[in-house]
Amino acid sequence: MNDLIPDNGNYTPTNVLAKQGVSAVGGIVGGVVLMVIRVLPSFLGIIAGLVVGVVGLGGVLSNDPDDRKPGLLAAAAGGLAILSRAPIKPISALSGTLLGISALGLLVIGIWNGIKFIKGLKGRS
Repeated sequence: MNDLIPDNGNYTPTNVLAKQGVSAVGGIVGGVVLMVIRVLPSFLGIIAGLVVGVVGLGGVLSNDPDDRKPGLLAAAAGGLAILSRAPIKPISALSGTLLGISALGLLVIGIWNGIKFIKGLKGRS
């Protein structure tokens, strides 16, 4: 009849769907935030990098092991944002390039997880 779980069993579990949805939103938002940080004026870019780094350190020091990897990524992104404003040209160029690659990577991962999330939702209906 109209069961919540299909009879064939080829469905994505709820906990996997939830993780994919959170990863999709986090990746897309994180990529957009990193892109915005890249175009901010120097002073605001340093402040934004500090905020992102401190939030990332909070995740690294968390008791929940699932928060540590995203926290490490956020701390690294904050460090790159600060270094991209460094007065030493080779360091600022390299870190700015890495920050741009990171932003693009987060966007791609977020979109990919969003596609998997939508496919998983369609498979459940």
